[in-house]
Amino acid sequence: MSVYTPVTTEELEAWLARYAVGALVEQTPIASGIENTNYFVTTTNGSFVLTLYERLPAGELPFYLNLMAHLARAGVECPAPAPDRTGALFSMLGGKPASLVTRLEGRPMLAPDLPHCAAVGAALGRLHIASAGYRARLTNRRGPAWWRQAARAVRPFVGAGQNELLAAELKFLAGFAKARMPRGAIHGDLFCDNVLFVGDRVSGIIDFGFAATDFLAYDLAITVNDWCIAKDGADTGVLVPEQVAALVGAYDRVRPLTPDERAQWPALLRAAALRFWLSRLYDLHLPRPGELVHAHDPEHFERILRDRILHGSHLPEPAGGPRAPAAKS
Repeated sequence: MSVYTPVTTEELEAWLARYAVGALVEQTPIASGIENTNYFVTTTNGSFVLTLYERLPAGELPFYLNLMAHLARAGVECPAPAPDRTGALFSMLGGKPASLVTRLEGRPMLAPDLPHCAAVGAALGRLHIASAGYRARLTNRRGPAWWRQAARAVRPFVGAGQNELLAAELKFLAGFAKARMPRGAIHGDLFCDNVLFVGDRVSGIIDFGFAATDFLAYDLAITVNDWCIAKDGADTGVLVPEQVAALVGAYDRVRPLTPDERAQWPALLRAAALRFWLSRLYDLHLPRPGELVHAHDPEHFERILRDRILHGSHLPEPAGGPRAPAAKS
């Protein structure tokens, strides 16, 4: 969410004229993240988030934006894309495809406790239940084929031990894409900074720029690897069993995990760690020019990957009692 493509007030006013959202009051650049250009936009009719998609081809945008619209209609806590006066969910701004979505209340919980983990697990379960009714499909552009390409690209920039780890993990995960697990539309990036809370309640799931069709349990593993870890000290990145139990247990009560998903859980955690280690290495060593750019530390996910390899992890057994109601799609 860095600003790669500056947008002037005049340009934004002209672009907003195609929307029935009122007159522009204020625009504020959002300076965190690394993928797209984002602004908070306030108009006389409400508050929105403007996104200019820096990497996504326009042909893929209907998958993301229609998924968000589908989930919002199903009651999932996510922004709703605003259509323009022709019904289109995006159009060009500053030479980039751009969209406008509703801005949700709340703030991220960067040091989550057990209630927050449970709330996120249930929310992700509802998202996956609702996404079952979404028929569009999109191959994950940060999937196994990209892992191999990115590993080759960063090889000159990392040490021998890191290259050995990358090669060994790619070998271990060689058959990952052929596993027998349920697939559907996933968020793909459900880190703590992509969920908004009001108190202990999830008020918003944001930033669908890595949504794709993939294993649902892979989405859960991505989430656990960020939400259920020690956040500082010598144990940074190590899973906190109580938080894992809270998040996965709440998810499982909404969408029960299959035996295959449970059997594949250690590999899912490793795949999720490898994907984000590679993306951070790539963004650090092969950056794009831009304003207000913040590259994330790749060592964080290297530590997570090494921990998952060393210690493994098995899912807690399903909790007894009635399961939480699932959102209707």
